[in-house]
Amino acid sequence: MHKIFSNMYSKILIFFILLSCLGQMAQAQQEVQFSQYVFNGLAVNPAYAGYRGDTHLGASFRKQWTSLPGAPQTGAVSIDGAPSWANDETVGLGAQVLWDKQGPQEYLSFTGSYAYRIRLDEEGVSRLCLGIGASLSQYAVKGDMISVLDENDPNVPVGKVSTFQPDASFGVYYYNPHFYAGVSVMQLFTRELNNRIIIAGVDKEFLTIRKTKHMYFTAGGLLNLSGDVKLKPSIMIKDDFNGPTSLDFNLFALLSEKLWIGGSYRTAVNIWDHNNLKSGLTKTNAASAMIEYFATDRLRIGYAYDVMTNRLSGYQGGSHEISIGFLIPNRKMKERIISPRYF
Repeated sequence: MHKIFSNMYSKILIFFILLSCLGQMAQAQQEVQFSQYVFNGLAVNPAYAGYRGDTHLGASFRKQWTSLPGAPQTGAVSIDGAPSWANDETVGLGAQVLWDKQGPQEYLSFTGSYAYRIRLDEEGVSRLCLGIGASLSQYAVKGDMISVLDENDPNVPVGKVSTFQPDASFGVYYYNPHFYAGVSVMQLFTRELNNRIIIAGVDKEFLTIRKTKHMYFTAGGLLNLSGDVKLKPSIMIKDDFNGPTSLDFNLFALLSEKLWIGGSYRTAVNIWDHNNLKSGLTKTNAASAMIEYFATDRLRIGYAYDVMTNRLSGYQGGSHEISIGFLIPNRKMKERIISPRYF
């Protein structure tokens, strides 16, 4: 019995150490990120909406740090496309519902995206897209899930405390059949979100979360090695202007137009000095292995497995992520370019 309690205590302690390290390193990088964003750019850039032309339905679920209790769990459902009433696919529309839970904290958001897609060539395979997004988010803390020594502690909320906040995003996205690049700013409204609650007859202000804007830069290309093998290298730079910059390197191979296989490596770099960061912090290095399979021309199924590569890697148990995507033609089938499948 003592051994079981000790193991459970150790896991809980390690979980909070992980959260503490991530909080110190990122300071406020709260934007939820899926490993398989490389197959659905709508998650990081509203200008991606409508990129495939036809309507795309997608869903993802991620379970992080599987060995630790209360570890993050994240899910998302999205839809985007270029509506048939828009002349020459010049308009892209998208929507996403996302939820995230870690310990007593919960996050739920709805985001709508609009993209204006400027044709740069006669065929329409090269475009410059300008996108905006509007969102409404709920941030919540469940006080009854927090173990405290003093049940009357005024710093711990009673029951569930939540707040709703609107936000906005902006992005630019360029693509052609062999290359893409995009830049976006998410969570444009930087601020602290506060709730006022009544505890023991006293009006208290309870800080739920501090929000900061996030900048993303993405770029990638397509290399045709042979008729059956193509390579897609890409990078993503993510910065919240407070903590270290997150840098992703990705490399995938497409086999026989059916199977994507590859992986990514994520690390933190200090592009400029941050006076608020402590020295000697452990980097959140992580490696991912991914596979995406086209069961049909319209149905895509994906899986990713992530592991941290720093000294905490032996305790967190890895992360699992699954995704599914389905393409619905907006009009009668005709000869179409195949580049939307690649990016």
